[in-house]
Amino acid sequence: MNKSKSLEEVNESVATQGNAKGFRKILAFLGPAYLISVGYMDPGNWATDIAGGSQFGYALIWVLLMSNIMALLLQSLSARLGIVTQHDLAQASRETYSKFVNYVLYFLAEVAIAACDLAEVLGMAIGINLLFGIPLMEGVLITVLDTFLLLFLINKGIRKMEAFIIALVVIIGFSFVFEMIFAQPEVGKIFAGLVPSLPNANALYIAIGIIGATVMPHNLYLHSSLVQTRKFDRSDKGIKQALKYNFIDSTIALNLAFFVNAAILILAAATFYKNGMFHVAEIQDAHQLLAPLLGTQWAPILFAVALIAAGQSSTITGTLAGQIIMEGYLNLRIQPWVRRIITRLIAIVPAVIAILYFGESVTGKLLILSQVILSLQLGFAIIPLIHFVSDKTKMKGFHISKTTQVASWLIATIIVSLNAKLVFDEIKGWLETSENPTVLWFTVVPLAIGFLILLLYIIFEPFVAKAKTAIDNHSPHTLTLQLNNHKDYQKKNIAVSVDFSSADEKAILHAIDFGGKEANYTLIHVVETVGAMFYGNKISDHETSIDEKLLFDYYKMIEEKGFKVDTKLGFGKPGKVIPRIVNEGNYDLLIMGTHGHTGFKDLIFGTTVNTVRHRINIPLFLVKH
Repeated sequence: MNKSKSLEEVNESVATQGNAKGFRKILAFLGPAYLISVGYMDPGNWATDIAGGSQFGYALIWVLLMSNIMALLLQSLSARLGIVTQHDLAQASRETYSKFVNYVLYFLAEVAIAACDLAEVLGMAIGINLLFGIPLMEGVLITVLDTFLLLFLINKGIRKMEAFIIALVVIIGFSFVFEMIFAQPEVGKIFAGLVPSLPNANALYIAIGIIGATVMPHNLYLHSSLVQTRKFDRSDKGIKQALKYNFIDSTIALNLAFFVNAAILILAAATFYKNGMFHVAEIQDAHQLLAPLLGTQWAPILFAVALIAAGQSSTITGTLAGQIIMEGYLNLRIQPWVRRIITRLIAIVPAVIAILYFGESVTGKLLILSQVILSLQLGFAIIPLIHFVSDKTKMKGFHISKTTQVASWLIATIIVSLNAKLVFDEIKGWLETSENPTVLWFTVVPLAIGFLILLLYIIFEPFVAKAKTAIDNHSPHTLTLQLNNHKDYQKKNIAVSVDFSSADEKAILHAIDFGGKEANYTLIHVVETVGAMFYGNKISDHETSIDEKLLFDYYKMIEEKGFKVDTKLGFGKPGKVIPRIVNEGNYDLLIMGTHGHTGFKDLIFGTTVNTVRHRINIPLFLVKH
C-alpha cells in the first residue's frame, strides 16, 4: 500500500480536535466543498446554461436539479473514500488496477482536466475581454499568472486558500442575486421547469453538456484529497463525525452552486428566450444583449465580474486537481511550482491552439464541447469510486449501504447510457456525412470500441479480482473445519491462537473438546507485516485485509456449528501481542498449534510459543501438527 500522502504540503494541516463544540466544531470541517463547488459554477457551466436557457426557456431546470442531486451523492462518496482510507481517488485506482489500465485512466483524467481547464481559461479570458477590452489571446496568457497565485495561497495554508475561494463564490452569488432582480423571471415557469421533459433531440445534447458541466470528474479526485486536509480523531467515532460534517459542508456548498447555475439558465430564459433570441450560446453575445434587454448597464458589468470570479476560482482548483491526478496515478513527485506549471500548460496549450486555429468566434461552441468531453469521461471516474466505497475490506466497516449502492449504480447507468447514446449518434452522423468514411472506420470506431472495452473492464474487474483474491489466499480457502465429534469439558472461556495454516484445525478441535457447546471461544490472530508493526491498527494493507477476511471465515464456520465464538485481531509481533490480548481478557485456557520445527528452523523462524508461554498468566495447551 502506498504511504505517500495526498497534497502532502497541506495534508492534515487543519486541526479539528480542539475544545470547539457544536457550530464551531462544524466550522472546522467546512471548506473543502467550497473549493469543489466552484467547479460546478465554472465558465463551462455558463455556456451550457446559457445555451439551454436561450433555446428551451425554463424547460431544462430539472436537468440542473437532477445533476445537483447526482453531484451531492457522488461528492459524498468521494469525501468518504478520502476520510476513511486516507487515499484520494487516483491513489486508490493505482492500488487497484494494473499499470497499463492506470496509464489509460490517467490519460483520460488528464484529457478531462484539459477540457475542464480549456473552459475555465477561455471563460476567464472572455471575462477579462468583456470588462477591460483585453484581447482573448492576451487574456489566456494572463491566466498563467494564477499559477503563482495558487503557489502563494497554498504556502499561506489551506484555510487562506479556502477563504479566498469563498470570497470569490460570494462575489458570484451576489452578482446573480442582482441579475435576478433585473431580469424578473416568471416564478410559475421556473417551477414548471422542474418537471422532466426534453423538447427535442438537440435538448439531449445540451442536457448531457449540463450533466457534464455539473458532475465533473476532476472534482471527484479533488474532494477525496481535500478532505484529508483536516486532522481529526481516527477512531470510529471520529471518522463518523468527519463524514457527517463533510456531508453538511457538501450540501451547503453544492446547493449554492445549484443556485448560481439555475440563475444563469433562468437569466437566459427570462431575457433571450422570452424575446425570441433562441440561439444565444456565446457568453460574449449574452453580455452584449443584457444591457439593452434589461435596461441597465450594471447587468453586463456584474455578469463579467462574476465570470472572472468563476474563471479565477475554478482555474485554481482545476490546477490543484491536476496535481492530485498526476501524483496519485503516476506517484510522480516533483517540485510544486514545476508541477503546477506543467498542469497549467496542459490547459493553456489547447486553449491557445483553439483560438489560433478556430478564431475567437467559436469559443462558445468550444466551451460546450469541453463539457461534453467531461461528461464522456465521467464513467471512468464514477465507476471505480463506487467500487472502492462499496468494498468492505477497503472501507473497514464504513462502506456504503446497499441502498446507496443501488442509487450510485443507477446514477452511473444514467450517465454512461446518455454518453453511449451521444457517442453512437455522433459517430453515426460522421460516418453518414463524411466524404471518406474508411478513415473513420479505421480510427474513430476502433478507439470507441477500445474505450467501451475499458469501461466494461473497470465495471467487472473488481468482481473478478475479489474472486481471484479468495482463491490466491495463503490459507484456509480449501480448509473446512470438521467439528462434529467433540467432548464436554468445564473450561468456559477458551482462547485459540490461529495463523491460517493447516495447524489451526487441530487446535480448534482440541479447544472444542475442552469446552463443548457451553464455552465461549475467542480466535486470536496477529498481523505481523512490517506495516502492522509500525502503524498498528491503522494499517490498511492487502495482507491485513486478507487476514481480516480469513478470521471472519473461521468465525462463520464455527458459529454455524452452534458454538459461541468471538475474534481478536492484533498487530505487531505475535510473541508480544498474544500475551497482551490473553492477559487483558478473562480466559481460562490458551490453545496454540505448533508447526513442529526444531533446532536450526527454530533459530531461523523463531518460536512464538516460547515467548508466549513466559508471558501469560493462564494455562497453555500446545497442539503439535
